[in-house]
Amino acid sequence: MKLFIVSDTHSKLQKVKDVYSKLRNIDMLIHLGDCEQDAYALEQDLGIDTISVKGNMDGSHSKEDYKILDTEYGKLLLTHGHMQQVKATVQNLRYLAEEQGCKAALFGHTHKPYFEEINGLYLINPGSLPLPTDGTQGSYAIVNTSKDELTASIVYYSELLHSMPEGEQKEKTATSKVEGGYLKNLLNNSDRF
Repeated sequence: MKLFIVSDTHSKLQKVKDVYSKLRNIDMLIHLGDCEQDAYALEQDLGIDTISVKGNMDGSHSKEDYKILDTEYGKLLLTHGHMQQVKATVQNLRYLAEEQGCKAALFGHTHKPYFEEINGLYLINPGSLPLPTDGTQGSYAIVNTSKDELTASIVYYSELLHSMPEGEQKEKTATSKVEGGYLKNLLNNSDRF
């Protein structure tokens, strides 16, 4: 199964449509929240099976606002990530994925790509195509599942602008740690301490 993963589109869909027009053999679009109605619009406009979860901008304030996608590889946890506090740590996300018997957790909320494998559990955040906060022009993820493996790549929008054929895209892994909390930012970004 080949999955096109996006998050945090905030009603700005043109880059998602641009990317989709260049992709081949996509089985499903996964939208990881903010704004969930964008997923419905993309499903209708692109004619692709779509699954989505609610984000904080969709009024989600429940720890139960996640979905489990069964694939031939195993279960994938789909969540926006705000209720697991992913801007501070991925630990809560890991716990939820492990509790649900998942082999991967797909999340958004940070507007920054993240890809890490921890003890056999994949943590994947596609970043945001229209509103990135990592200094790039945006990113998305491609996840391929088979009976024996899961492969994933973070792909940057700038690569699309260079018209690289899909099969030649360079795999990017965003393993920089999630920045944490008010106090950490205060200590790290203030000249007063």
